[in-house]
Amino acid sequence: MSDEKPWYLSKTIWGALVSVAATLAAMLGLPVDAVGQAALTEAILQMVSAVAGIVAILGRVSADSRIG
Repeated sequence: MSDEKPWYLSKTIWGALVSVAATLAAMLGLPVDAVGQAALTEAILQMVSAVAGIVAILGRVSADSRIG
């Protein structure tokens, strides 16, 4: 595996964060099932990807040098 990507685009990281959040929610009495966790993880990853794309476009628009 030689391809690298930012940590915030990792499904594993977001899945783990959602799992921790769901566990904490369950401890507070809010039920979250496994299907809900998977859907939430996917939604968060899509949102993060969209935001990263917007940031990349804004970075290119505001750049001082041309693409060669």
